Amino acid sequence: MSNSTESKETNETVENLVEATEATEVVEEVVLDEKEQKIQELEQKLAEEENRYLRLRADYDNMLRRQKLDREAAEKFRAQSLLTDLLPVLDNLERALQVEVTSEEATSLYKGVEMVYRQFVDAANREGLEAIAAEGVAFDPNVHQAVMQEQDSEKEAGIVLRELQKGYLLKDRVLRPAMVSVNE
Repeated sequence: MSNSTESKETNETVENLVEATEATEVVEEVVLDEKEQKIQELEQKLAEEENRYLRLRADYDNMLRRQKLDREAAEKFRAQSLLTDLLPVLDNLERALQVEVTSEEATSLYKGVEMVYRQFVDAANREGLEAIAAEGVAFDPNVHQAVMQEQDSEKEAGIVLRELQKGYLLKDRVLRPAMVSVNE
């Protein structure tokens, strides 16, 4: 064989090796690109799942907080329904105590009603029941219900002149507004 044939074969072999190397590099680049693309997709899915997890965790924490507040409110105002139903009884006991007694029998009955009234008020106060201040204070539509207006030149306008029915608060919630007469 001649040098030129050997050289030709060597050149062909080198060219084949170069082409094979280039083809391998192209295949490796394609494989790398596919892997990088897959990695990016997986990273994106991971980020979406992390975001979803954080949102679910925040929703769960909010739900727990709302449940806690609801439980606290239920505990705080557990007696509201009962006390609302008993307010007319309290009004009637107060009316009974406004009656003047003259006989000894009526006096003993009066003392008995007074004791029941005090026990009732003490029990209601322990649950958080408070009477709303009315006479002589400025009218507050949050706790007073104006049912009539009167005129008294000695007092300022907007001052409650008379309390027609007591109002009550349970802790910080109005159970029944005080029915009042307001100065014009």
